[in-house]
Amino acid sequence: MSEYEHTCMIRGDGGKTLRAILDQICNKWTLLIVATLDQGTLRFGDLVQQIPGISQRMLTLTLRNLERDGLVSRTVFAEVPPRVEYTLTAVGKSLIPPALALAGWAIEHVPHIEASREAYQSR
Repeated sequence: MSEYEHTCMIRGDGGKTLRAILDQICNKWTLLIVATLDQGTLRFGDLVQQIPGISQRMLTLTLRNLERDGLVSRTVFAEVPPRVEYTLTAVGKSLIPPALALAGWAIEHVPHIEASREAYQSR
């Protein structure tokens, strides 16, 4: 038994719940959307413009999952045309510090990782 194996067994479901949550949070679009919404409430079109490379379909799917999981709040205004705004919930905001820590780790280790990749490719 490895040192970390027990952490996936916390819920007694073989880690299924934990893996599902981590799959959603570690999705590249999730972190970009959460980081973008950290600036404040935004409309769908603003998110499309501020997140390079994301398709409208992928943004829609990811926002739905974030809303389902309680990280994002969606507000629909009864206007013509309808106006929809997205904002981080308290739980969504609590994801910012660990995400920044992970990004900081990546930035700090870029030279080592790039050197390792080059060494691997040249083998």
